[in-house]
This record gives sequence, C-alpha cells and structure tokens, in this order.
Amino acid sequence: MASHIINSKTADKTLLVLSPDFPNEDNQYIGGSFVKNQLEPMKKYFKKIVVIAPKLFSGGVLSVDKLCQDYSYDNVAVYYPYSVFYPRCLPPKSLNGHKVVLDSRAHTVERLIRKENIDFDIIHAHFTWPSAYIAAKLKENYEIPTVVTVHEDSGWLLEELKDGHPRIQFAWESADALIRVNKKDIPKLRTYNGRTYAIPNGYSPNFQPKDKLRCRKELNLPQDKKTIFSIGSLIERKGFNFLIAAMEEVNEHNKNVMCYIGGSGPLKDTLQRQIQDLQLADCVKLVGYVPGGLLPVWMNASDLFVLPSLNEGNPTVMFECLGCGKPFVGTDVGGVREIITSDDYGLLVRPGSVQDLAENLLIALDRDWDNEKIASYAQQYSWENIAKKVVWIYNEFL
Repeated sequence: MASHIINSKTADKTLLVLSPDFPNEDNQYIGGSFVKNQLEPMKKYFKKIVVIAPKLFSGGVLSVDKLCQDYSYDNVAVYYPYSVFYPRCLPPKSLNGHKVVLDSRAHTVERLIRKENIDFDIIHAHFTWPSAYIAAKLKENYEIPTVVTVHEDSGWLLEELKDGHPRIQFAWESADALIRVNKKDIPKLRTYNGRTYAIPNGYSPNFQPKDKLRCRKELNLPQDKKTIFSIGSLIERKGFNFLIAAMEEVNEHNKNVMCYIGGSGPLKDTLQRQIQDLQLADCVKLVGYVPGGLLPVWMNASDLFVLPSLNEGNPTVMFECLGCGKPFVGTDVGGVREIITSDDYGLLVRPGSVQDLAENLLIALDRDWDNEKIASYAQQYSWENIAKKVVWIYNEFL
C-alpha cells in the first residue's frame, strides 16, 4: 500500500463523489461532514475531485436549500443540484418502498454531468440510497468503476436487507467494491457482493489532545466539575433519554458531575422536559448546535465522552473523542466493539439499559484514565490512514 504506487494510478484521475449530504462552503451546514473530512487527505491522490450532493427543492424553506450553493476549494468542486425526493426522515415507514421509487436524484445527477460536461474516472458513493444506486446507473452508461461505502446505522441496514428492494440489491451487486464501516456486517453484504471490505470511519487532525482547563475556560464551563459530554441529533435512535435517566443515579452518588448534550433535533423539548421532571437542570444541560470548530474544544473540556445510541454503524464521534485522548462510554452497537477492544479505551454498555449506563458512568468517572495511551491508540484511525486504505481499493480498479 505504498503511497508512490497509489499515486501512479490516481494522480491524473478525477474522482466523482456522490453523497446525500455535504457541508457547505463555510460549514454552517455540516451534514455529511465525515465525507468532507475523508476527502481532505484524499485530495493529494487525485488531479480533481467532483462532489455531487443533490438537495431537496424547497423554495428556500429548508436551511440546506438556503445554505448549500455550489463552490470550489483546492482541487475539489462541489455541486448541489435541486432534486425531488422524500427525505428518509419522513414517516411512515411503510412509505420506504415508495420513497425509493419517487426519487429523482439519479436523473438530476446525470443531467448535471451532461450539462457541466463532467469527466470522471472512478465513482465513490456514500450510503446505499440514493448514492450507490446512482453510481450503478452511471456505471451502466459510462463503464466507470464504482466503490460504495455503506455508512448506514445497523437498524437502517437491517431495514434495507429485510425490504429487499430490487434497486437496493442492484446498487450493491453492481459495485466493483463495497466498503462497510464495521466488520460485523460484512457477511450480510457479501451475499450480494463478494468484493466487500471493512474500513472504519476516522477523525481529522483537529481532534487531538488539548489542555482541559483552557478548553473549559473557552466554553465558560466549571473548572472543578467532573464533565461528561455527548453529541448527536436529538432523535430517538441516539438514546439521549437513557443518558438523562442514568444521570439521575449518577447525581445521587456524585453531586460533582455535569453532563452536556450537544445537538439539535425534534426531541429537544421532550428531553428538556425529562431533565426538568427528574430535577436535573443543575447537572444536565442541552447546549444545542455545536459548530464543527468547537467540537474538539468540547471533547477536550470533558473527562469522558458518552454515546447512548440504540443503533450505529461506526460512529465518527467515537474516533474523534479517542483522538482527543478521551475515554468512550457507549452502547455495544454496530462496530463499536471492534474499536473499543479494551477497557483501556472505554467501557461498553447494553443499549437501552439505564442501570448499566449509570453504573459504567460512575466507574468511568472514578477511574484514572491514561489519556496519552488513548490518543496514541486512536492514531491508526486518522482520516489520513483511512484514506490510504480507501485509495488502495480504488487502485485495484484503475
């Protein structure tokens, strides 16, 4: 996997990246930020990278519509063509099959490629729907090799496997290579495509150890409190209600603990009411949207990071917290166990168990963690190292 061998095949090539989300120019919109972070070290391997992230036409109602305008940086060009589709978040689940059919993003991408006369040598699609399907259609028309990263959380992937929609199967079967972000799901995907590889997510150089007290001062946090940090969309799958419930027991045993939960979403009011009902307003705070530039500061200001999710693929925030030298306390879902291989790096808990989470939080808060060891272990998951593995797969098909 020597870099000079990789460069010999990709240096004069153009990579087309398809993603349902991609951050805008000033990162006010951060959807798909892990895709952009992965591209950062990958830029040097290619002559050019073109990103296409179709956005829903809303007449300017949605923030993504307002914020996401075409832009370029370095050797990367980003396009946000308008399209019509049902967002995955819309209920009910029984519409999922129709959501796949009633989706114009494949047509939108092909039209943009023709309009802008975009040439490309290899396609990397992020997520199965719609990106992998679009890539499969482009492969038919352009005879270009395609690589697909299946980022879906474990619940979403199970839904796709059970649904068995022919367009989903076509997307997996057509790819020259599938990448799954954990090893656990490889056997399931290999029934559709024998060229399936396990490559986890990673973290950017911004996530490295910094002085904890300085970070707390920057955020105006108490200097003398044990601090727990968690972040994610405020949705049911992320399990923040279990974290809040666990904090009731933590608070009974240790009054010197603060828990901060970053993120926005539909459950904000529900979670705030839970905090009030449990009389935890003094020790549990919803801090709202956290800009990407401040996320490493929050990580470093904490004593430990917690992720109480009910489903994950391989959460990027886990790698980011480890990169900052912080222990991870989280549910044993998706590929988390493949990364937290030792209690030197964190503790695993049963998803949905308030008692188990509370007990492990108390253990973690009392433990003297080796932060340098955690940060050193995390280096293998830097986006720089992950990008080398992904480009090696590209190299197989160029």
